[in-house]
Amino acid sequence: MNYIQATFTIEPFQDYIADVLSEELGECGFESFVVNDGKLEAYITDKNFAEEKVNDVITNFPFEAEITFRFEPIPTKNWNEEWEKNFFEPIVIENKCVIHSSFHTDVPAAEYDIIIDPKMSFGTGHHETTSLMIAEILKMDLTNKSVLDMGCGTSVLAILAAMRGAVNLLAVDIDDWCTENSLENIAVNGVSGIEVIQGGAEVLAGRKFDIVIANINRNILLNDMQKYADCLQIGGELYMSGFYREDIPLIEAEANVNGLTLEYFCEKNKWVAVKTVKK
Repeated sequence: MNYIQATFTIEPFQDYIADVLSEELGECGFESFVVNDGKLEAYITDKNFAEEKVNDVITNFPFEAEITFRFEPIPTKNWNEEWEKNFFEPIVIENKCVIHSSFHTDVPAAEYDIIIDPKMSFGTGHHETTSLMIAEILKMDLTNKSVLDMGCGTSVLAILAAMRGAVNLLAVDIDDWCTENSLENIAVNGVSGIEVIQGGAEVLAGRKFDIVIANINRNILLNDMQKYADCLQIGGELYMSGFYREDIPLIEAEANVNGLTLEYFCEKNKWVAVKTVKK
């Protein structure tokens, strides 16, 4: 699969502006983002790239900032080397879980040690939404629970859930880079019981889970929440992230329509994760 790298210059550069721009671009099909030398680098498959959509995002951007971009096709790369070059460092979450790549040699000790070689996949634990979800998983009793990791990226969430006793896990992502990378990460961590499927919410028909974890983006969550609710057992829990605090009313309203009750949310740098329960 061929990719395009789009490099965005933001004046003045602010982390929160880059985050919002990443979210808007994610809704246009961009898959991975790296801040490098004060610029946002975004990656998308050539078949999904549409310059007019990017121009629309910039024209309708909600904050005052001057944004310009250039794009170029990129050859297939060793993405682990690219991540190493872009300072993917080990991260410790809740003093219980360390996430690092196979090229790291100085890794802090933690109860759960997860190796992630991310390639193009989203989910090293560094983004606020991933770390929020990891913190939630660390609080759950997952012994013998069935778990869905929807929009799995690297499958870091499914891997941690398996380490915490979950069984019958399903990791789903629409992108073949992610499913390929998920299989590699699952193997290197030596966990079992995780099935990986490429596709969208349509693959969930007829399946049932105790826990659904969906770290995607607001629009996909709103569009597919009914399917997530349908595959939950009564009393099952749906955890969602990939959006901002101001998006919670929209998320909660759609949850209520689908028989889900919002119990709480947690927040990190304007990003949130919510817990809902199927009554």
